[in-house]
Amino acid sequence: MSLDNPGNKNSISVFQLRELRQAGAPHVLLDVREADELAICAIENAVHIPMAEVPQRLGELPADTPLVVMCHHGMRSLRVVNYLRGNGFNNAVNLDGGIDAWAAQIEPAVGRY
Repeated sequence: MSLDNPGNKNSISVFQLRELRQAGAPHVLLDVREADELAICAIENAVHIPMAEVPQRLGELPADTPLVVMCHHGMRSLRVVNYLRGNGFNNAVNLDGGIDAWAAQIEPAVGRY
């Protein structure tokens, strides 16, 4: 699975993310949840930037590597993806279902809330 050129694709499934991670494919997983949510559960090696801080921290994000954005269920992260794409990050895609779908379908040990 590759996200080298996501084109107009705005989202990926948790199964596609699992394929990326298992293959060791270059990507950045951006978690835009709040710190109290992150304390409950997280996906290993995700970069944490709360949604409200994304505009001030754009310089920390890659523009040339697939950028998978996630939150709890996928709504906030979709807003962030739309913002990022509007600011030149055409490499940004939303994780459908967020960490809740990841925990339910991929990695139950992550936990749910």
